[in-house]
Amino acid sequence: MQFKIEKKLKGSLGRVGRLETPHGVILTPAFVAVGTKATIKSLNPEQVRDAGSQVVLGNTYHLFLQPGDEIVRGAGGIGKFMNWTGPTMTDSGGFQVFSLGAAYGKDISKITKITDPSLLIPERFDDSDAPRLAKIGEDGVSFKSHLDGKIHYITPEKSIQIQHNLGADIIFAFDECTSPTEDLKYQEEALNRTHKWAERSLKEHLNLENSKQLLSHGSPHNLTMVNERNIAQAEESTVLNFSQALFGIVQGGREEGLRKKSAKIISEMQVDGKSFDGFGIGGSFAKEDMSTAVKWVNEILPEEKPRHLLGIGEPEDLFMGIENGVDLFDCVLPTRLGRNGTIYTKLGKIIMTNKKYRDDFTPIEKDCVCYTCTHYTRAYIAHLFHGKEMLAGTLASLHNLFFINNLVSKIRQSIIDDGFFEFKENFLKDYQKSV
Repeated sequence: MQFKIEKKLKGSLGRVGRLETPHGVILTPAFVAVGTKATIKSLNPEQVRDAGSQVVLGNTYHLFLQPGDEIVRGAGGIGKFMNWTGPTMTDSGGFQVFSLGAAYGKDISKITKITDPSLLIPERFDDSDAPRLAKIGEDGVSFKSHLDGKIHYITPEKSIQIQHNLGADIIFAFDECTSPTEDLKYQEEALNRTHKWAERSLKEHLNLENSKQLLSHGSPHNLTMVNERNIAQAEESTVLNFSQALFGIVQGGREEGLRKKSAKIISEMQVDGKSFDGFGIGGSFAKEDMSTAVKWVNEILPEEKPRHLLGIGEPEDLFMGIENGVDLFDCVLPTRLGRNGTIYTKLGKIIMTNKKYRDDFTPIEKDCVCYTCTHYTRAYIAHLFHGKEMLAGTLASLHNLFFINNLVSKIRQSIIDDGFFEFKENFLKDYQKSV
């Protein structure tokens, strides 16, 4: 993987770049379409590509459970398995530590409004909490499958092994995602765990990469350099004959000191002289201080390596992240909202089940060139949602994905044209309007 900065945004950390992967080039900043189970829900790969997506991301935890990472490996990796020819990424499963653990049964998500007093009460060590599907130990995390109840234990090494089987171009170190509502004591404990797991992830990744390289170059006498388990996995993975890039993840919650500490440690971390290829900025964020947390981190991370803001993708957050030096974003919202009838427009979100759209024979947006807007009216899409037709989610998701990809592309061009701040002001002014 190679990353080149092509232009910097004056007066900020923002930049335009070019990220080369074994399966194609990603022009950054870029939005990453989330295909949790090796599919973008309700869309086929051709539709995802035509909506402007350059790269897709699969979920390590879910693909491990179903169909199994060995099956994906046997298919030639996640790209071939899902018929996606472009770049791919997989997360580490670290977010499931949060969503199936501390956040399970609670109204705590990727972005939390910490102004809600009920969320400020420390609950983690209360045995009366809702039952959790994930329990954290110093060595790893035990997950109770939401499919069949079976217990699985995932360590940093196991996460990396799964991701090597999945065969994405870019993978992530195993981490513990924490809620911004956690107390400082727990945030510090979790951060120390994340740093230990990061080092173990990097070591396992390098072992597997070394095994793969040695086998591909036909040097069996050198295989004593790596352990037998890594050799066996590399032999099974010879179909994935390319090097994967590993990103380390920065955590630290909403504490400035912890965020900066994590950025410094992760950016300087090395195993046998090798460091992370890029960085993910993780955590469940408080909406009101997400921009400061991102800026704290990116002021420390090395400029020459790509940065990915995990799980964030609302229009206003894209501007914030790009201005503060983020190169990649992933988020389920464009398709999740679309399936549920919420659609992005330049004047804000609209709810297609509202009565006023039943006889509205205009496109979702008159100047939008996505497939949905060039072929269908609001009235027809509203009809599909009221009739609970499957096509409703497809058409809405297509528009939403195009909208976000097109927005990021325009932001990129605005940086190239030295018009970012004007474009940001004009877009957000209109986006705040009520439709």
